[in-house]
Amino acid sequence: MTVEFIKDLAAEVFKTVMLASGPVLLVSLLVGLLISFFQAITQIQEFTLTFVPKVIAVFVCLLFFIPWIASILIDFTTKLITNIPIYIR
Repeated sequence: MTVEFIKDLAAEVFKTVMLASGPVLLVSLLVGLLISFFQAITQIQEFTLTFVPKVIAVFVCLLFFIPWIASILIDFTTKLITNIPIYIR
């Protein structure tokens, strides 16, 4: 294994993680931002007001994106397993 090989593999892992977690993190960020604006405007500082809508939004996002996330993870895992002979040289 060379340094370039490890660097390329780490880049592929990072790309896969960002693609798999990106939609959920983006939805959570947007919902949190909207709720923060609402709290700043109304001066309501309730913890459950931020927590519950974020959890619901993340679950709905996962419901819609889980097939896409699963296909990304399956493709990465398949490529990783099929390239094991190359990795151990």
